[in-house]
Amino acid sequence: MVEQAQTSSAGQRLGAPETLGISTLEPGHKPPTIPPGRPVSVRVLLLDDSEVTFDISHRCSGRVLFEMVCSHLNLIEGDYFGLDFQNHHRRMIWLDLLKPIRKQISRPKHTVLRFVVKYFPPDHSLILEELTRYLFALQVRQDLTVDVSRVVTPVLLFWCLTSFSVTEIGDFEETQCRQHLLNTNYISDQMALMDKSWSSTVNIGQTPAVSDKHMLEAACRLEMYGMRLHPAKDRDGTRLCLAAAHNGVLVFQGHTRINSFSWSNIRKLSFKRRRFLIKPRADPSQNVSAETLEFLMASRDCCKMFWKICVEYHAFFRLYEEPRPKPKPVLFSRGSSFRFSGRTQNRLSIT
Repeated sequence: MVEQAQTSSAGQRLGAPETLGISTLEPGHKPPTIPPGRPVSVRVLLLDDSEVTFDISHRCSGRVLFEMVCSHLNLIEGDYFGLDFQNHHRRMIWLDLLKPIRKQISRPKHTVLRFVVKYFPPDHSLILEELTRYLFALQVRQDLTVDVSRVVTPVLLFWCLTSFSVTEIGDFEETQCRQHLLNTNYISDQMALMDKSWSSTVNIGQTPAVSDKHMLEAACRLEMYGMRLHPAKDRDGTRLCLAAAHNGVLVFQGHTRINSFSWSNIRKLSFKRRRFLIKPRADPSQNVSAETLEFLMASRDCCKMFWKICVEYHAFFRLYEEPRPKPKPVLFSRGSSFRFSGRTQNRLSIT
């Protein structure tokens, strides 16, 4: 059962008369099977700021809830997205789709999960559905309103603000767009920033979908596009941030990328207590083994959380299909049994 606090605008955004999102590939999802158990209400905040309540069993896995959200949105390419929430340490973590929700969220009635973009592809032409691109555009605009410093190019700022306007007033027209931005404040000092980035070469009469496309094309070129930064320190104690991306593990100092390790050049990723370890592949031209790079994080939990994100990013962007689960040991277990769950980008592109 689904209870919606506010009317969803995804379908209306794409020109549909219904209030739910629409799919251009398939007629819709079949609701997932809910296992028997004590009923629990879980609130999910969608990207259009509407809040939806889902009635599930306390025995449900994260996968069941995630599929219910995708079914509610009628979203086919849901594997680009995820559900995150704030844990008891006040850190935002991803909901594990394979684990029962009761083992991850101790107080579901007092927790609001967010449905957000998890995997950011380098090229949005790989996305097949209009609805998926619209949700990506909402995520970029949401990131902009939270942190304007992520926008380092006037082009992206221009398309973000015009996308805000086109969503509300329809086809782009310069006078109406300016007037709307004067009356509605999306980000701080938006008109001063808009005057610096305003272009006279805008295609008049653009649709919301075209506006979103231009914005996503500009966003892809940003260094901070889709980055979730995880604080760390190097061996010298210098404050840094680590992030997982489609092409590998990135190292930032502030909002500036200072190093990167591509997936093809990484032999092994591991963690030991608070230390996150990257073992690069040895250079075949040199008869010397590569030195393991070490980063110190705030706690073991932070280290393990980032390691899990790296495992998922590597699987989603590098593997052809979902890895099979390893057989459980009879007596003793060593290491983590965590694995990626869902379709990879390769599988999504041929769906």
